[in-house]
Amino acid sequence: MREYAPPPATGRRRALLIGINYFGTPFELKGCINDVANVKSFLIELYNFREADMVILTDDQSDPKKIPNKENILSAMRWLVHDARPNDSFFFHFSGHGGQAQDLDGDEDDGYDETIMPSDFQKNGQIIDDIMHDIMVKPLPRGVRLTAIFDSCHSGTALDLPFIYSTQGKVKEANLLSEGSNAIMNAGMSYLRGDIGGIKTSLISFGKKATSGKSISEKNKRNKSSLADVISLSGCKDGQTSADAKNEMGQDTGAMSYALIKTLREYRNNNVNISYQQMLNSVRVILSTKYSQKPQLSASHEMEMNSLFII
Repeated sequence: MREYAPPPATGRRRALLIGINYFGTPFELKGCINDVANVKSFLIELYNFREADMVILTDDQSDPKKIPNKENILSAMRWLVHDARPNDSFFFHFSGHGGQAQDLDGDEDDGYDETIMPSDFQKNGQIIDDIMHDIMVKPLPRGVRLTAIFDSCHSGTALDLPFIYSTQGKVKEANLLSEGSNAIMNAGMSYLRGDIGGIKTSLISFGKKATSGKSISEKNKRNKSSLADVISLSGCKDGQTSADAKNEMGQDTGAMSYALIKTLREYRNNNVNISYQQMLNSVRVILSTKYSQKPQLSASHEMEMNSLFII
């Protein structure tokens, strides 16, 4: 197991904030650009970020370099972490559509890569988790912090970080019992449709997953862990969808962004520090009153969930 040293984050601060409403398409969302504005204010007011050190990509801007298309997003990801040095602190936030694509390199338990969808995804495709990991995680040296927030569907492992934590603070493993139930249910549905191939595919897929899931998890812990302090908080598990919400002012927002900002503002306003476990629990409690999605916390290394949440 690689050792890691939590960085004090006394160096440079940068933030990349992306919000896509997909205007004029069948996939239009309402609250993603609002999320960016709210996260921007939250970072400046509570965590001493400067607007000059932020790149903001939203699809309501006239500057073509600030439109969240695939090219601009990838370029901005490289900007975020370029020349990273110990004690630097970087923040990434994405609010928009997420999806899944067939896994081609065998690093996913469920056979699918998680993706985010740029504004031009119909023409130029999605951005898969492997690419985001290669750009934003791999180059980071020891002593750098990256905090990533994904308010999108299928985002549980959107940065391909190998350690996934529950509200109890334990590293989660693949739930093969649940996977087996789903496989059997899918096979049953295939039978009702008369889809014999579907029956076979569902059951064989689970058989492969049950035998390979643990080995994939161990391989990812070896290959995708990092000496940097990378934390990703995601709006839901890989198989779930994220919901829109409204804040206290009636403004459309992403449910995940709303719950996170509400949690951290309340703790800071009361001058109380919050641990990663408390933060994850609070976000889940807020969401559970209205939504079924369960946010996830993942990390680039083993961590103590009772340690203080720091950006």
